[in-house]
Formats: sequence, C-alpha cells, structure tokens
Amino acid sequence: MILRRTTNKEEYFSTGVSCYVTAILRSDLLATLCKATTRNNMAAVTVGILSLLFLFVIAFSLQVDACSQNSVKDSTWQDRLVDWWLSVRKFGASLVIGGMGLSWLIVKLQGKQTVNNKEVGEEKLGKDEAYVKESKIQKYSVMETAKFDGLKIFFGSQTGKAKSLAHSLQVEAEKMGLGSEVVDLKNYEPEDSLSEETNICAFIVSTYVDGNPPESAKWFYKWLDEASSDFRVQKSLLKDLNYAVFGLGDSLYEDNFNLVGRNVDKRLEILSARKLFPLGVGDENLANSKHGGTENDFKFWSTKFLSHAKRMMEKGYHPSIEKCSQELCCQNQRDPAEEKEIQADEVLYETTSEESSEEDNEQGKKNGLLDLEELGPLMKSTKKAKKKKEGVQVNERKRVLGKKQITEPKEMISPLLEKALTKQGYRLIGTHSGVKLCRWTKSMLRGRGGCYKHTFYGIESHRCMETTPSLACANKCVFCWRHHTNPVGTEWKWKMDDPDTIVNGAMENHRNMIKQFRGVPGVKTERFEEGMKIRHCALSLVGEPIMYPRINELIKILHGHEISSFLVTNAQFPDAIRNLTPVTQLYVSVDASTKESLKKIDRPLFRDFWSRFLDSLKALSEKGQRTVYRLTLVKSWNNEELQNYADLVSIGKPDFIEVKGVTYCGESKASTLTMENVPWHEEVIGFVQQLVDLLPDYEIACEHEHSNCLLIAQKKFKKSDGWYTWIDYPTFHQLMRRYEESDGTEDFSALDYMAKTPDWALMGHAQRGFDPLETRWHRKKRKDISGC
Repeated sequence: MILRRTTNKEEYFSTGVSCYVTAILRSDLLATLCKATTRNNMAAVTVGILSLLFLFVIAFSLQVDACSQNSVKDSTWQDRLVDWWLSVRKFGASLVIGGMGLSWLIVKLQGKQTVNNKEVGEEKLGKDEAYVKESKIQKYSVMETAKFDGLKIFFGSQTGKAKSLAHSLQVEAEKMGLGSEVVDLKNYEPEDSLSEETNICAFIVSTYVDGNPPESAKWFYKWLDEASSDFRVQKSLLKDLNYAVFGLGDSLYEDNFNLVGRNVDKRLEILSARKLFPLGVGDENLANSKHGGTENDFKFWSTKFLSHAKRMMEKGYHPSIEKCSQELCCQNQRDPAEEKEIQADEVLYETTSEESSEEDNEQGKKNGLLDLEELGPLMKSTKKAKKKKEGVQVNERKRVLGKKQITEPKEMISPLLEKALTKQGYRLIGTHSGVKLCRWTKSMLRGRGGCYKHTFYGIESHRCMETTPSLACANKCVFCWRHHTNPVGTEWKWKMDDPDTIVNGAMENHRNMIKQFRGVPGVKTERFEEGMKIRHCALSLVGEPIMYPRINELIKILHGHEISSFLVTNAQFPDAIRNLTPVTQLYVSVDASTKESLKKIDRPLFRDFWSRFLDSLKALSEKGQRTVYRLTLVKSWNNEELQNYADLVSIGKPDFIEVKGVTYCGESKASTLTMENVPWHEEVIGFVQQLVDLLPDYEIACEHEHSNCLLIAQKKFKKSDGWYTWIDYPTFHQLMRRYEESDGTEDFSALDYMAKTPDWALMGHAQRGFDPLETRWHRKKRKDISGC
C-alpha cells in the first residue's frame, strides 16, 4: 500500500477508501464471505466481517497518520474526525482483534463437536433407523390400525375342485377359531361390494381351457381386468382390500399354467389391494408339483396362510406409506423361516420384470451421467457382469437338474387318485397301471350279448380284459367317461414298473373280479370257466397306453400268453406309433376333422397337437396290420365336417372306420356335454352314409345298434361270399411267432388273418348286430334309450 502525502484533505479520505477497497479485493475476503454466507456457515461469516473491519481500521489509521503530519490552520469537520479517531483507534483495534480471536475459538470448538457427533452417529446409525421405523409403525398403529371382521373365501370352479378346496379351508379356519364365509364368485357383484370388504379375502380360482377362467368366475375376471386397465378407474379403488390368491392349473399347459390365478393376483395389486400372503399355485401334474398334486400344494399353502391370517386378525394390519416400515411390520408378524419357505414357492411359479428394472436403476445411480467416451468401457463392464450372472444361473440350473436326476421319479398314482379310481371300480397295478371289468364282460357271462367288438371282429367279450399300462393321457376330451380323474402328461416322468409286473397284475386282478361272479344268478357255468382264460386285451381302459416306454415288451408278453391286442391311441405320439411292434388291431381316435374342432373337443396339451395328429395318421398308413379310425360323433360339435373327414381318411388309409355316437355318462363340471349332444342311431346312420359317398374305396359293413355304432370297411375285405371283418385269432398268433422268430423279416398284413363275418352282424340284418345265440334281455320299466 502506497500512501501519498498531500495538503488536500478530501484527497486524504479518497486515497484511504481506495486503499481499503484494494486490500479487500487482493485478499479475496469478499469472495470468501459470499461463499460462507451461501453455505450458511455463521462462524465463517462472523470472522469475515471482523476481518473487513480490521482492514478498515488499519487503512483508516494509516491514512489519518499521514493526514496528521500535514496539519493545517483551519479546523474543519474532517480535522475533528481525525482527532476523534486518534483518540479511539487503539480501543477499536483491540475490540476487533479480540472479536476475531473469540470467533476463531468458536470455530475450533464447533469443528471438534462436529467430529464427535459424526463418530457417535456412525455407531448408533442402526439403532436410529430402527427407532425411526418403529416410531412410524407406532404412529400408524395408533392412527390407522385395520381390524378384520373375519375370513371370506371366494372360489371360481369348473370341475368343483376349487369349491371343495374353499370348503376345506373354511373347515380348517373354523378349527383355528377364525370366522369364515364361502362365496361363489358366480353370485358375487365385485363392482358394488369388493371395495367395501373388511374381511381378509382369499380367492381360490382355477384356469380352464386356453387360459380362460371357469364359467362361474367369468364376470368377476372380466370386471377385474377392465377395472385394472381402465384409465377412468382410480388405481386406489381397492386400497382397503386385504387379499391372498391360490390358483389351480396344470403345468403341462406351460404358458397357460395358473394364468387366471396369476392375473387375479396381479390385477388386485394394480388396484392397490394389499397382498397379505404370496400367491399359491396348485399343479395337477404330479411330476412337476412340488408337494405331490393340487391337494397337497393347497394343504401346504393353506396351513401357512391360516397361521398368518390368525396373527393378522389378532394384531391387526398396520399400513405404512414407507416401504421400509411395511417390511419391518411384516417381519415382526411372520416367522423368518416361514417367509423364506413361502418365497421359495412363489419364485418357483412366478416371474417378474421388476428385478431387472431395479438393477437398471441401481446401475444408473452408481454410474451417474456419462460422457460419450466413457460409454465403451461401461458397455464392456455391463456385458461382463451379465455373462457372470448368466453363468451363475446356468450353474445353479445344472445343479438343480443334476439333483432331479439323482432324485427318484414320483409315482403316477397319488393317494387321492388311488382313492378316486378305486371308488370307480378300478383295480390298480403298481404305480401307473390299472384294470377294470367291462360291463359287456358281465353281460356275456350271463349270455345277454357282447359288445360291438364281438359283432365287428368276433372277440368273446367274457374273455376280454380291459387294462392300461398308463393312466396318464395327453388330452382332456369333453366326452371322457372318466370325468378327468386320471392324470395328464406329454411325456413319461414317473416311476416305471416292468411289463411282467403289469401283465401279471392285470391278469390276476381280472380273474379275481371274474371269480366274484361264481354262483351269481344268471351266470352260465361254461362262460364262467371260459372267462378265467383270458384271450383278448383291450389296451384302452383309460389314459394313453402308447406313452408307456416299454409298451412293445408288454405287447410281446400278452402275445406270449395267446392274448390278442387291441391298442387305442389319441394320435399325439407319431414316433411311438412308428416304433410300435405289430398288434392285432391298432386304433387311432379321430374325434374331429379340423384343427379348431379338435382343440375344442380333445383339449390337447401339446401346442403342436395338429401337426402331431396328422403325422400320427401318416404313421398309421405305414403299418401292415389292421388299422382303425375311431370317430366319436358329438352332435352340434363335429358331425357336419364330412369332407374334412374324407380328407383325413385319405391320409391314414385305415382298414376300418368305426363311427360311434358319443355316450352321455352323466353331468360333469369338467365338460359342457349334455344329452342334446348325443345323436340318435338314425342320425349316426345318416352321417355314415354321407361319409361313404365321399369314400369310393369303402362301404358300410356292420352295425351294432345297442352301442349306437357302425363299421365302415375297405372293399378289400369284401369277397364274393361276403364280408371278412372278423379276425382269425389262432392264425394271428402263429404269424406273430414267425415274425418274432425271424426278427421282423417275416412280415404279414391284415389280409393274412381275416375271418368271415356272420350275416347277423352285417348292416341291414334284422338282428341289428345282436348275436342270435345270446338272449336279449330288457330291463323292467324299460326306458327309451335308443339314443345312447
């Protein structure tokens, strides 16, 4: 700082001010003071102000000294100010310096206290967070604790299984002292009542054909779908609803597996309903079911759910705005081991895109904003992380698969299935086979006539054993007379019994059932003795026999016992048909002639069911032995597709075509079939006549009026003396022995073991297919059942 000596008093002060401003700018005090003010650091602001005053004191004092050395005679106000300042400047300087020292001391003490607070905060961070969460929960527990009136169980069912599970849940809830109510979704109006529910609501819903809801839940499902997707409906509509969902389905339907249950769960959540318990899933497929079937899956889920619901009713529900407090609340109410087990089940059946979104968000938080030149390294690191993650997932999958390979396969017959089939008259063999006595076997033991196979092919119905080596099927036909009690599957995943066990078990059980007719009034002695010697086996009892991996060995054993084989397949396993050893007669069920109608009637599990169907017909045309199309007519469903049926006949070129009117087996919730779908015998005849007109190589051969069935045969089985649709069974067994001894080189065809058909079995005969050697028997109070 350069001070100039001058006699101009005004210049003294202007020079002092300029020196003061220069000192401030050079020392950056003004900039420091602005920063401190912006950061709200009051200690730094105080020190800055005092520093400005201190500089002012120094600058003004030096300038006053310079002015005093050039005193003048005239006394002005500036002279008086200088004189005053000379008297007080020492005191002012002491005050400023003291203030600066005090400020410095305060700053030091404040900094030390900040460090101590930080150390203590790090030690108590966990306790503080827990305290905050607990405070929030206490706040909501006082203000918004929700008390429940009870448990309301909703069900939507097609076959009745969801209904039975709903009632079983009610029984278990009552045992635990929980008030409950069962409601059929068919009779429930969700738009008026669902948002007002004060109960814990459990939804038990099944998935029907093509991922659609059952009939009783259609309206509820439609309303929920529309409400969750309609922008005009507030997404907080169901904010007061507390719910849990259990879905029923079959994992063999893949993408449609438990689709209804999953959608109900998701859409309730979209409408802000509170999920009190993870989604439960029941799997009919025993091979994939985690607990061994739908009932066991439900039992596991319901036990955990009811325990949790009871705790909720006792303590109430504490809703929380903060996710962290909600999680803490749930942790306080649910056992950690239980939570882990339930979540493991939920992950097994559900997938979500939220995880990937969260990972993306976390990645964005970590990386922040990127320059373009940083994008390359980021992509490389992301790819490496992705590969590493995928590698871990693959390794985990391999370990799981390896574990499954080590684990013994499940048995096809569950305890509940065994109970149901036994009640229906089945005798179960091993873990996947069964045998049952046909009603025509009982009829012919009494001499009251045989089945249509007796009329068409000459079998002895009282010596025929109806069995299957596989209770599982790949279809769920609407006219299934087993009412879908059997399991379903697209491949063999179960424990497998050897063929000897199956054949010996079937023969033993069949004979034991025949023995029960000893001494029964009306049973002929000679027929009873003949019935103990089995001569025919119909592999068509239930399920899909050709699914059994060792079917060829089983057929060979049957033929070794001089038992003829009639095998029926549903045309979904073309490779198995090609690899099948010769059988006495091979059937393919042709239940529809178009892709749409086949899907509607057979309800197949395979996605490529139509290509499999056509390929099976081609495989059938390659077989050298007797082949048959079995057509089941369902009125108003498949009886108007004549040209399409004719086209299918040209593909498979079967030796025979059986056309039979569907048999009504009573009401079934698994099917919408009624008596109106059963064609009259005259209607079946009319259909067959129109079909034959489109098939130049075929004619109507036989008729069995009682079974509402007709036989169409290729003209090669018609000779000058009549039809040869019957089978020469002894000749067949001779041909089979030659075939096996020659390792398949001595092949034979259907024409090599045909026999003449008696006149009474032919179409147009007065007997209408009834054997005149039998006694026609009419029930008392006979009803008109000619349509059956």
